[in-house]
Amino acid sequence: MGEAEVKRLAEAVVEGDAEKSEETAKKTVELGMDPLQVLDEGVIKPLREIGDRFGRGEIFLTDLVMSAEAAKVAMEVLVAEIKRRGREVGYLGRVVLGTVAGDIHDIGKNIVGALLSVEGFEVIDLGADVPTEKFVEKVRELKPNILGLSALLTVTMPVQREVIEALKKAGLRDTVKVMVGGAPVTAEWAEEIGADAYGADAIDAVKKAKKLIGSG
Repeated sequence: MGEAEVKRLAEAVVEGDAEKSEETAKKTVELGMDPLQVLDEGVIKPLREIGDRFGRGEIFLTDLVMSAEAAKVAMEVLVAEIKRRGREVGYLGRVVLGTVAGDIHDIGKNIVGALLSVEGFEVIDLGADVPTEKFVEKVRELKPNILGLSALLTVTMPVQREVIEALKKAGLRDTVKVMVGGAPVTAEWAEEIGADAYGADAIDAVKKAKKLIGSG
């Protein structure tokens, strides 16, 4: 019975069916299954497979987005159960993510957030159109290992620089690694503004995040 539910959950993630994914994750909790094992086999492995297929150009970005969303809702259910059972989820590190002020695009950021979660990071997503002061405030408050700044418009790219400058002024720049990404962003731009890393896409962002905390 349990194995069938895990298989059904993995299928839901691959199909990008968030409703089925959430419902099946809840069912595994009701059955008293080990949430860590369910998370690994029913969410992490299938999402990695989807990520690999996207990396090879076998599926479209929309497929990856839907799978990431399906994985995210299942993870919320399972992580809540892990915590309820009093077992700490061992995080690789904490990441604060957000799309910079003036930019409301968040699909790419959401995929990065979902994949980072799957890979073992604690992710705090501030959403889109995030004021520079809020990034600074959250770095001070949450003390993340990494701050991820997304910009999908050429006109909002300079805000990534503004955030880095604001962190310097606040005396917080040395406390956090800054990673930038987004369609118009380049490795050259990241270097120019003093960022620590550039994520070319969601898969690359996860690799870079692991390198930044010394586990990749």
